[in-house]
Amino acid sequence: MNSELIDQLNNQLGANGLPYTIPIHPNLVHLTLGLFIIGITFDIIGVLFPFQKWVFKSLAIPVERASFFDVGWYNMLASSVITFFTVGAGFYEMMLAKPPADVKSAWGLQAMETMLWHGVGGVLLLTLIVGMTVWRGWQRFVWSKEADRQVQLSYLLMGMVIMLIMFLHGTLGAQLATEFGVHNTADNLLRSGKKLNEMF
Repeated sequence: MNSELIDQLNNQLGANGLPYTIPIHPNLVHLTLGLFIIGITFDIIGVLFPFQKWVFKSLAIPVERASFFDVGWYNMLASSVITFFTVGAGFYEMMLAKPPADVKSAWGLQAMETMLWHGVGGVLLLTLIVGMTVWRGWQRFVWSKEADRQVQLSYLLMGMVIMLIMFLHGTLGAQLATEFGVHNTADNLLRSGKKLNEMF
């Protein structure tokens, strides 16, 4: 019974090994990255605002310091929410992956090791982003309630450290797609001996 169910599911999977045409996880990853990076960047601009206020004035751009901090807060909050879906989609697509066992990445890892580290990294990043959002909310609504500057320098420094972790983590994800062909339509078609020119 179980083998019939698995066979039925396998028959519904496309050339990329998924039941849908375009993998969801990579698209959500870029949304997570964009929201987080924009959040930290606008908070940095808000902190440096007194030093660059003249730039906005000379360009006749009416802007207030609080507006940068608003963008920083709402982007961090959105990043925190979307990352739950990013990690969820990642684990779902990881369960459907059939990576080759005889290939090593540029980092010397096999596919299963790469997937394991990528999965652990995803949970770590989710935890860090949610932690940053809580920290950011505390700074916005408690620490700087009456202050002009809304974020601490330690928060911005931690944000940049997380961006470095995102780079390393993202490299593992890129290796899964490019070096191991996980959910890569063209790679899977070539592996099965089909000619791409005839398929598209």
